[in-house]
Amino acid sequence: MNIDYVICQALNYRTQGLRGAINLYDMSCRWILNFRDWVAAGEYLSFPDFEQFVAAVGKFHISAHIKKCFALFSPNFIKGIGQVDGEILETLWAALNLISKSARTMTIAGRQELLDDHMRDWNWKKLVGMGELSRLSEEDLPY
Repeated sequence: MNIDYVICQALNYRTQGLRGAINLYDMSCRWILNFRDWVAAGEYLSFPDFEQFVAAVGKFHISAHIKKCFALFSPNFIKGIGQVDGEILETLWAALNLISKSARTMTIAGRQELLDDHMRDWNWKKLVGMGELSRLSEEDLPY
């Protein structure tokens, strides 16, 4: 599947009223250069009329780019983006690989349900784990 098609479809889904969007992608620094031209030339591509569309590279991948990319595309330097790493889905792949053999033989609906269940479990464990962090004492802190 073409990344341009995916981005256009995602940004056209329930985004009415949004003023802008940020796209974190491993190769945004190269991809964004021709994106608008590809959308204009693409028969099945359309892009919302955002006031602002920002491309950025996730913090893990930006370290492998040239210095100019770091300054222009690191989430650390983009106003309004906040503190995000842009790599959250990739951190889940290792855990989801464990269920891939089961999911491979399922219907699309069954696979979706399995993935949703595992994601909900992952999120529940993170939520419960936050409570553990709130019970740390001064002695437990690393600084």
